[in-house]
Parts: sequence; structure tokens; C-alpha cells
Amino acid sequence: MCKGLASLPTCCLERAKELKARLGSILQRPKWNISCCKIGKNKPTLEECLRWKESFEKLLSSKYGLCAFTAFLVSEFSEENIAFYFACEDYRNTKSLAKLPAKAKKIYDEFIGSDAPREINIDHETHDITKANMLVPSTSCFDLAQHKIYILMAKDCYPRFLRSPAYRDLVCQAKPSAKATKQPQQEKKA
Repeated sequence: MCKGLASLPTCCLERAKELKARLGSILQRPKWNISCCKIGKNKPTLEECLRWKESFEKLLSSKYGLCAFTAFLVSEFSEENIAFYFACEDYRNTKSLAKLPAKAKKIYDEFIGSDAPREINIDHETHDITKANMLVPSTSCFDLAQHKIYILMAKDCYPRFLRSPAYRDLVCQAKPSAKATKQPQQEKKA
């Protein structure tokens, strides 16, 4: 009665292959959560948490901010964006030109190729330009795709992160820095 996979239309087989790749990446997903940002007694201060609201760059430049943002992206099943962004940063800083082709292929296969397990969401033009750049990998071959993902995170994911319960919880649980708590006490004495 069952004719097997051979009888399915090609588009169904391609979709099944895509779903299998996505499911594989979900099953391999590390156990990220906001608590991973609370390393021992070292937690972000209230001032640091509030600085993250000033700009996306300040969030990414903070060790705890990056961790909290990554945990947020994991919870939304979109951590491939931050992973791709930092893979490109690492790639751009590669000193050995001989290592570029292998690193470029690894990034392309993981994030951009048709069977990419953590495929990023970029438009066809950016995809085609990046694919063409792969013919002769240079330190800038992912620049356009990385920029598109950065803009996506800054305009979409970052504002959602700032409105998220996870961020609000971090702010509520954060303690003012020792420096900030001493200033009001000194003002009272004066």
C-alpha cells in the first residue's frame, strides 16, 4: 500500500530534509538560560543592565549582556543569528590566509548553504553575493550577510529582548554597584 519515499514529490522530500536538519540542530542545542549569565557571585550590576538599553553595541560589548541576549535568542529559536555574527567576526580576524577557504566553507555550510543546519534568514541577493564570494574567499566575503544579520538583530531581536520578562527579571535582581551605593550615602553625610 505504501509506495515509499520515491513516490513523494521532490518538494516534499526537500522539505522533509530541511525539517530533519532543523530538528537535528534543535536536539544538539545547548541548555542555555538566563541563569548561565549568573556566574557564581559575579552577576551584572544594575548599572550594567541599564547600559544595555542605551545601544545594541553596548549590549554586545558586555560579557553578561551577550550571554543574556544569547539566552534570549535560544529561547526564541533564533540563536543562529548571534552564532553567525561571531563566526564572521572570528573569520575576519583570521591571520593565516591559508585557513580562510576551510573556515569560509565551514561557515557557509553551517549557516548559508541549502542544507545548513542553522540557516540564517537572508534575502536571495545577499545569499547569491555571498555564494559568489565563496569562489575566492577573502576576509570580507561574509561582510554583507553579517551586516544584514546585525541589522536584523538590532532592529528586531534587541527591542524584543529589552521588553522580555528575562531582561526585566535581570534588572530587578541586579544589585547597584558598590560605587553607586556609596555615592548616595556620601551625599547624606554632606
